[in-house]
Amino acid sequence: MASTFTDLGLELMATGENAGTWGTKTNANLSLIEQLTGGVSSQAVTNSGTPTALTIADGALTGTAQQRVIELTGTISGARIVTFPLLTENFYIIKNGTSGAYTVQLKAASGSGATVTFSATDKGYKLIYLDGVATNTGLFEASIGEANEVTLTGTQTLTNKTLTSPTIGTKIADTNGNELLLLTATGSAVNEFTLANASTGNGPTLSATGETNVGININPKGTGVFKSGSGAVKIAGLETIWVPAAAMYPSTTNGADAEQIETTANSRPDLKVFDFDASTKQTTQFSVAFPKSWNEGTITYQCFWTPSTTNTGNCLFRLSAVSVAEGVTIDGAFGTEVEITDAGVGTVEDQQVSAVSGAVTVKSAAVDTQTYFKFAREAGAGGDTFTGEARVLGIKLFFTTDAANDA
Repeated sequence: MASTFTDLGLELMATGENAGTWGTKTNANLSLIEQLTGGVSSQAVTNSGTPTALTIADGALTGTAQQRVIELTGTISGARIVTFPLLTENFYIIKNGTSGAYTVQLKAASGSGATVTFSATDKGYKLIYLDGVATNTGLFEASIGEANEVTLTGTQTLTNKTLTSPTIGTKIADTNGNELLLLTATGSAVNEFTLANASTGNGPTLSATGETNVGININPKGTGVFKSGSGAVKIAGLETIWVPAAAMYPSTTNGADAEQIETTANSRPDLKVFDFDASTKQTTQFSVAFPKSWNEGTITYQCFWTPSTTNTGNCLFRLSAVSVAEGVTIDGAFGTEVEITDAGVGTVEDQQVSAVSGAVTVKSAAVDTQTYFKFAREAGAGGDTFTGEARVLGIKLFFTTDAANDA
């Protein structure tokens, strides 16, 4: 009885056959088994429309489908196909080592079974299994290697994966690779953001967590503003108070004259003003209670006024202030005066607005105080050259808050 061969080329010797050569054939079988279980070979892929056919050589070590690991090599200029013999039931590790950005498909020599394909950019490894079914031989893949597994340096997409305590570097990018979030580390950090989702009808929450009392800092860049939807959110910073002439009163000594100026009878605005003399220093006073959110720092001011003549000389205005707390005498001196110079525009009853002053230090500034102001025209001083009455309409005060509200 003659020897037969397995689908992988191993020789099955009949009883009593191969006397004198049995040892040689057995050793050949053992070498073939070693090659099938751990051998490595290279196979150049045909750069043509003809598939590259891997083979089984019965009883020999020359079959190209008789190694465990097969590296496909060569430069290809189009999509290529590599075939395995029919009835082969085995698994292989295949490395796509071809050059050229084209697909390489693995399939049986015939039949309509499953196939496995390396994508045009996949130059990794695939673990495949051939089912050996005669009528419909198929190849199936068990993913391995850089092309299909998460690695330290690879770029992969993770779907439905749970990351426990992940550490992210300096940024999170969008799907185009552009920066979405930049992350900056702080030494010995103990405070952080916590994001919480919410049930139906409730909004998700962004919280500051860590220490007991922790704020959230959101810092627009340059002249940008913090918005909610399309509207700007009011935040602590520079604020203003408008003090009209009607809210002022003349100082008892050398007080300016309170007047009401009619522009055009009954059809245009009447002006509530204080007339400041051109030759004598006169003053008015007023007071405000700054909100508790005031940072108790310096303030600035602008003077709104209108000229009584067409003269274009300079007016010198001065403002000083003192804060008085509960239980403290109001009979205290004002702080240092800060001056504004503004020239007449040359047209009677034109609106004039001065530049913003330098910093005015409020004497004894504190929260929960009433702040008294003295406003003056420094008439008679060398720099005051406006020859008419300076009709002051009001003062705009600028102050800075450092709290979100007055709680």
